[in-house]
Amino acid sequence: MAFKKIIPYINAENERDESVIKRAIAYERSGADELFIYNYSILESEREEFIQTMKTLVKMVDIPVMVGCFVNRFEDVKKAFYTGAIRVVIPYAKLKQVSVIKEATERFGKDSIVVEFDASPEKNDGVLCSDKMIASLKEYGVNSILLKHVNLTQTNMDKISNMEFDIYIRDSLLRNDMETLLSLDHVVGVATDLYENKDIMKIKHMLKETGISTDTFESSIPFSEFKKDANGLVPVIVQDYKTNEVLMLAYMDEQAYNTTITTGKMTYHSRSRNELWIKGETSGHYQYVRSLQLDCDKDTILAKVLQVGVACHTGNKSCFYRELVRKEYDETNPLTVFEDVFKTIIDRKEHPKEGSYTNYLLDKGIDKILKKCGEEATEIIIAAKNPNAEELKYEIADYLYHLMVLMVNCGVDWEDIITELAHRR
Repeated sequence: MAFKKIIPYINAENERDESVIKRAIAYERSGADELFIYNYSILESEREEFIQTMKTLVKMVDIPVMVGCFVNRFEDVKKAFYTGAIRVVIPYAKLKQVSVIKEATERFGKDSIVVEFDASPEKNDGVLCSDKMIASLKEYGVNSILLKHVNLTQTNMDKISNMEFDIYIRDSLLRNDMETLLSLDHVVGVATDLYENKDIMKIKHMLKETGISTDTFESSIPFSEFKKDANGLVPVIVQDYKTNEVLMLAYMDEQAYNTTITTGKMTYHSRSRNELWIKGETSGHYQYVRSLQLDCDKDTILAKVLQVGVACHTGNKSCFYRELVRKEYDETNPLTVFEDVFKTIIDRKEHPKEGSYTNYLLDKGIDKILKKCGEEATEIIIAAKNPNAEELKYEIADYLYHLMVLMVNCGVDWEDIITELAHRR
């Protein structure tokens, strides 16, 4: 099912980086489906600063981010995508070389480029009144457009409903209402700044009641079918959704479960106080739902959450911090090994250690690091011709280490690589 999206927008021009990131995170936690963040400055220095901010921001939110920027050449589009953005919005009115659109859709895909038009009566730049413009956009490979300042006359609504584009509408919602905009055919989402500091999840539930299909949590099994204890409670095991670390154990009754589904915030029944308990309401350490699963006996819930701050009232991240017994065992995880080595290299860069080979490479700079990467790649090729795989394993490990030094030197981390691979999947 295709859901209609609520997409908060942030104009990042002349706004502090910290403020943009803080607002983006707040929007995500309140239930936004995507984010649209733009800075259309023509100044090269401001554009570069914006791109760096977006690289940081995209890593800090889970929802997709559309990035809007001034595009002078194809390289500008490429830089915008390298932030991890799911789509790049190109303002048509500021575009000097229209051929860039075609180049971008061919390189990154038709669904990845959104062309923005001002549809106000004063500045209408063509797309709502020109069949020739629509035809040219199709020729450029455009599948999606963004319309801002739309005057919802019947003529315009009919035009939008008949367009063969995925349409995003940017609107302050001062004249138009969300329900009307989202009910239009081909409108996939509305970008607005009206919902700052508001509960977007609640707004999506209200829209759903009017017949608009929105992305909210829906339980596949009603609480009435769960196996509960004598007090009507079901235990909930809570894990960090990224690390799978077990954070805590709590209990839900039907009210707590339904509140969790409705709000997207973990809500429990406090046995000691015999009342509803929204985790984080007092401390600010909220838990945002990523998934809920029921075990085979239907008597235990497994929740994977985004934990803000720490889970335990003692200040520990997890409530399970007291070790009782332990047998030594190999708990090597390939992913954590990569992360640990990478963190060690970063630590060497920030806190140089005398005699460290890593510091030697970092001090020598990019040319030395590249030379070593090239040498190690060659060693892999030679080792691969040897029927004994032991030497190959050694050379691959050597290469990966030097590759990570290169990554640290160039400001690239594993999340950047994983994000790029995920885009290609």
